[in-house]
Amino acid sequence: MPVTLAELVEQYLAQHDAAPVTLEKLQWLLAKAVAAFGDRRLGELRSLEIAAWRMTIPPGYRFEATQALRQVLARAVVWGMLDVNPAKQGVENPQRRRTEKRPFESWTDLEAVAERLGPRFGPMVLFAAATGLRPGEWIALEYRDIDREARVAYVRRAFSKGSLKCTKTEASVRAVPLQAIALDALERLPSGTAGELLFPALNGGYLDLHNFRNRNWRPAQGAAGIEPPRRISDLRHTFATFALRAGISTFDLSRYMGASLTMIDRHYGHLARDGREHAIRLLDTLNAPSEETILRRGGRSWTLGGRRKHHSSSIETTESPSEQEISRSPLTDSNRRPPPYHLRRDTRARAGRRGHESPASRRTLMATSDPRVDGRGRAGVPSTFPRKVSHRLAIQQGRKQV
Repeated sequence: MPVTLAELVEQYLAQHDAAPVTLEKLQWLLAKAVAAFGDRRLGELRSLEIAAWRMTIPPGYRFEATQALRQVLARAVVWGMLDVNPAKQGVENPQRRRTEKRPFESWTDLEAVAERLGPRFGPMVLFAAATGLRPGEWIALEYRDIDREARVAYVRRAFSKGSLKCTKTEASVRAVPLQAIALDALERLPSGTAGELLFPALNGGYLDLHNFRNRNWRPAQGAAGIEPPRRISDLRHTFATFALRAGISTFDLSRYMGASLTMIDRHYGHLARDGREHAIRLLDTLNAPSEETILRRGGRSWTLGGRRKHHSSSIETTESPSEQEISRSPLTDSNRRPPPYHLRRDTRARAGRRGHESPASRRTLMATSDPRVDGRGRAGVPSTFPRKVSHRLAIQQGRKQV
């Protein structure tokens, strides 16, 4: 029996296992497609009509509404009700351009806003910016979730849209480090029992973000001169930006914020304006030559680019000029290659003595020269022989005479 789109949506939502908040949002998005194609049979849906319907959806949730329709029709393909997904083939669905995140530039601006908020909500804002928790997470914090000795805040639950959602398992509990600013903010709060909320509303209970935004947050920013005004969620972006600038790795940051590495890189990586410069400084510090290496190289350091950099050493030496000459000799430094053969001083001297001799004259000299006789009367060899060869021949001749 052919199924209409409205019937398919009803079946899908009935078996879709998700959180109540997720189901509520999905039903709200699918209602827009049901209003346009609810009485149409699945086989009658056309990609051209779906593409035209997509352009009638407001840009703010156009992408999500189309994705929801794709999700339902993809299940129809799996169930054998459709051969292809008409909401996917031939229907482009680019993501909407995300609103620009505007983190606070400094803690001075945050302190100015906190001062305008007063002792009731000021510490709450500083704590949120110093921990990077989601608004629903720091709203649901209790005194028992704070370990001041270990400097850790445990995220066990979140409050959103009037309901409290706890973590599924104990392993899902997130441990967030508390920096000094977060601890100072906690010191400004009144003491409470373990089960009490850390940041309750004025009349008790969970804080209403909508009322706080209109009555407290926006007026405090205007009084502090913050332009353009920041959103409450920008407190979380501020923590991510400062953490990346401080050199915290994206892996550790994803654990602290409860987000994936892909999300951290996509949403927060570009906010760290000097994160690249910080990485360069760390690498330069690691690869910098030690003072001992610089002295061994005669005050010169080689960089990766192949250029020499001269370093002025503050260490005074007591070596004599001759000792310094020996220490600077390329043959006494294992880290330096010896100069080419034709540049050595002793080689140039020997080459100068016989530079104008022809091969024939050298052979004649070796044949006709008188052998030198040492103190023991042993015959030597022509002086033009190398020193090692002369010594070896002299020993052999001395043995023959004996």
